[in-house]
Amino acid sequence: MRRRTLLGGAVAAPLLAACSGGGGGTDSGGRTTLSYGMWDPAQVPGMEQIIAAFEKRNPRISVRIQLTPWASYWTTLKTSMRGGTAPDVFWMNAVNFQLYAANGVLEPLSGHIKADATPVDRHPKALVKLYSYRGTQYGLPKDFDTIGLWYNKQLFDKAGITYPDASWTWDDVRDAAAELTDPHRRVHGFAAEMDRQIKIYPAICGADGFVLENGRSGFGDERSIEGMRFLTDMVDRGWSPPQSAMVESVGRVRYWSEKVAMNYDLSAMAGQMYAVPALKDHGGIAVLPQGKRRATIIHGLANVVSAKSGKKAAAWKFVHFMAGREAAEIQAKAGATISSYEGTQDAWIKSMPEFDLKHFIEMQEYAVPYPSSKNTAVWENLQYPLLGAAFSGKGGIESAARTLGEQMDRALKEERDS
Repeated sequence: MRRRTLLGGAVAAPLLAACSGGGGGTDSGGRTTLSYGMWDPAQVPGMEQIIAAFEKRNPRISVRIQLTPWASYWTTLKTSMRGGTAPDVFWMNAVNFQLYAANGVLEPLSGHIKADATPVDRHPKALVKLYSYRGTQYGLPKDFDTIGLWYNKQLFDKAGITYPDASWTWDDVRDAAAELTDPHRRVHGFAAEMDRQIKIYPAICGADGFVLENGRSGFGDERSIEGMRFLTDMVDRGWSPPQSAMVESVGRVRYWSEKVAMNYDLSAMAGQMYAVPALKDHGGIAVLPQGKRRATIIHGLANVVSAKSGKKAAAWKFVHFMAGREAAEIQAKAGATISSYEGTQDAWIKSMPEFDLKHFIEMQEYAVPYPSSKNTAVWENLQYPLLGAAFSGKGGIESAARTLGEQMDRALKEERDS
């Protein structure tokens, strides 16, 4: 399941005005039925509980989930907007948000938030800011992810290595990766995968570099290059499989298969890790090791309202409810993801007691928001073709990163000029 990793699929063509499916504001019986677009089947049970609680408080409104697989979610959404069948309320991510907001297909929420005193301040500031465009709030966070260091306690025990903790630096990771790598058993110490959200962006920020700042690419910055070199060195030294070997068997799968001892991964993967008996028994979690500074990437989904929904009043009531404590506590107990509402994460932590999930919450303190612009997918799609050779053990990360920075800057200029 591709949830928030390798985020992409932004609408390439100009968006047409969104129209809600269902026409008028109420059904024949005077009951308003909202459509709710989402992509993650693992979250359906929790969302159904939230909807039941909302409908109990709002007996004249019902909500119908429209589940679309991640692989086709954005294409389907674009088509439904053009065809007048877009959901009244739907999930939004940071990669696509500015493009949708800029094209007027999202309902501005700032006025509603002020009128109903929606508890926006109980959600992480970084996430709230992600869904604001030119001073107007268009989305309200529902959850968040951070990236942590997952490790295999059994492999560490066999190698006689102390488990990772908050004192670990990149040097500790390198030393452990070298000792944990066992070519005869085809076990690697680390998975230095070419994954932007999980590996590349955290490494760049950990080196005190940046991906996007003030409309400028950071890939050519020497600090950013140092961060990417931390990853490619793992491949060059044989402590990580090359990218060419992880096209089908990605780092996460290798970690599940106990062929990788350490792997950076999302908090959202905890449920899937928990379902693997071996990992439930001896899977460990630590905060990301420190480079020049501590950093992780934070991203989360937001609920948005279609600008052309014929049921805006009811849609706003639903979004407002989902931004509150009651919905957040239901979501946290479901265990699929971390609720973004402050003070409700304990239920998620307790849902998988064998894992030290608290570390994902702790890292909010130094988390860097997922980088995005109006046409994020355009410059993100440049990354893999240009960096692929360096992540496959062929060297040249310095020149590849600088070329990427130049091409990304051109894409950003075109975005500003459009």
